[in-house]
Amino acid sequence: MKTAGGIVAIIAGVFGVGAALVTLLVGGLGSAMRSAGSGTVVALGWGGVFFAFAVIVFGAVCITAKSRVPGYLLMVSAVFGAILGGTLVAVFMVLALVGGMLATIGVKKPKPEVVVAPGATPAPVVAENSGTDSI
Repeated sequence: MKTAGGIVAIIAGVFGVGAALVTLLVGGLGSAMRSAGSGTVVALGWGGVFFAFAVIVFGAVCITAKSRVPGYLLMVSAVFGAILGGTLVAVFMVLALVGGMLATIGVKKPKPEVVVAPGATPAPVVAENSGTDSI
């Protein structure tokens, strides 16, 4: 599942970059026509570009991750991208959030390693006491 989550996040990030560029285009056109609030739209576009690239990077890291930290960072980037990227970017950041959830859930807990000294024999595995032992 972590591979699927990473791929979903990468796809969402690529589409998020496209949506951020459209937001920048609309803000630039508004600025050229001296419209009120066009500077805010341009700032939202740059926020969307930044967080969409962050989603792409964290999505790629999630594919081979052995811990849940990249998945958490991916979800945080998706939330901030949805808030700071504008409406078009927010649509794709929801998809990135789902990818982050998949990547976080898909990480398996590592099994503890048993280190044995050279020449020593490993200790036998003892079953847990089930409470039915007689005295």
